[in-house]
Amino acid sequence: MNASSRTFTRLPHALLAAAALATACATDAPVEPQQAALSAVKNDITADLAVLASAARAIQAAAPAADADGWNNTRDAAAVQTMRAEWRRARAAYEHIEGAIAVLFAGLDVSTDERYDAFLAELPGRRDDNLFDGTGVTGMHAIERILWADAHPQRVVTFERALPGYAAAAFPANATQARDFREGLCARLVSDVTQMQRDFGPLALDPAAAFRGVIGSMEEQVEKINKAAGGEEESRYAQVTLYDLRNNLEGARRSWMAFRPWVVSRGGTALAGTIDARFVAMADRYAMIQGDAIPAVPEGWNPDMPTAEQRMSPFGQLRTFVLEESDDAHEGGLVQQMNLAADMLAIPRLP
Repeated sequence: MNASSRTFTRLPHALLAAAALATACATDAPVEPQQAALSAVKNDITADLAVLASAARAIQAAAPAADADGWNNTRDAAAVQTMRAEWRRARAAYEHIEGAIAVLFAGLDVSTDERYDAFLAELPGRRDDNLFDGTGVTGMHAIERILWADAHPQRVVTFERALPGYAAAAFPANATQARDFREGLCARLVSDVTQMQRDFGPLALDPAAAFRGVIGSMEEQVEKINKAAGGEEESRYAQVTLYDLRNNLEGARRSWMAFRPWVVSRGGTALAGTIDARFVAMADRYAMIQGDAIPAVPEGWNPDMPTAEQRMSPFGQLRTFVLEESDDAHEGGLVQQMNLAADMLAIPRLP
């Protein structure tokens, strides 16, 4: 997510508690299906948080020891490949649960998952001169930016060079930077995800966070595709934004399957079947694309007035499909149908 799309997530816990109370009072649904849904989602999030924390610690453990010339993907190729693999493992786990985490822990969501440009826009002086120390620009994308410092697509470099306060990505060039990477940036990620685990453990999950938060995350799938046109996409350095989308979809599907019996118990069997079909359609559409990157953006792409040829490109077709599925106003789309299910269960909409 970027800074603007996180507006809906900045909810105090008191408001979430009030939403949960409103839900309990507003619906006459059997308690058992609701509790079963929340228990299943709680278990899934707990499991993914464990994977996320494990992968964060593994990234830190694999970071080469500090030495005079730092490290890079030539001299320390094995360590870099290990860190990249663990980063992907962390990324998958986070995308599974992003919708709920963004609602429950807005501050930790920002420090863990914010983009480089959004961080710079909020920092004093709009700059972070030390990319390794765990302050300023932090989280998974800050680590990604360093781990793939030798592989940034040109469109990404072009976009970021124009940012006020831009600092070129690089591997650690000396002992101080190598030490900061391990004990600063990596340690900050470990600390933040451990805090998520600690705070989530005793939390009584409510339907708004568990279901509406997931819907909000699904609504943003098209934003992740749109931003690819300008080099602003989420996992832009590793070029795995489609991998993000697939894991985000899988996390949403798991949450839906937890809530599905509750919807059916309220007479929503036909609606449940429609939602099942939309999840299959989205998964199939993503599976049609090889690799983990968003398809190449057509030359001269204008999102407001794409040409017929651009709309028929792999990128254009994917964007059109996801735009429809993620638009609450699109009749029959996944997000519209999931919101109908949430309304049926009297789950309040998030501000």
